[in-house]
Amino acid sequence: MVDERGQVALEYILIFTISLILLIVFTLPLVEFTIGNTLDVSDTLDVKSDLSKIAQAIGEVYGQGQGSKQRMVIISQRDFKATITDSHVSSNLKLNDGSSKNIRVDVKSNLVKSSISINKGENIIIVEWPENSENMQIYTKLF
Repeated sequence: MVDERGQVALEYILIFTISLILLIVFTLPLVEFTIGNTLDVSDTLDVKSDLSKIAQAIGEVYGQGQGSKQRMVIISQRDFKATITDSHVSSNLKLNDGSSKNIRVDVKSNLVKSSISINKGENIIIVEWPENSENMQIYTKLF
């Protein structure tokens, strides 16, 4: 009498292993693509939030007039460069797929076109409108 239970178990393990390998081969690239897109959305929202804080401070100083000053602390998740004009604050964000996205927040001010670098971590940004000056100023304070 020959026992064939061992052969059935071996065939079952072989079929299960092949099925698992096929499942991994097809789903792993999809998971990587999805994670990349999720990180892009998260980075975009973080940068837009930081630009909104800068725009809010600019709007407050502009509304208060000459002699006013605002100091803010921004804790950024990544390095980026913010471009500031008299009508908006913007930044170009490089995405995981190699493309870039322009993020823009509108604000009214009398700032001369300039840019500031926001570093990963804590940043102190000063927005001021000095007395007897026509234009506001924005700069980062070093620790």
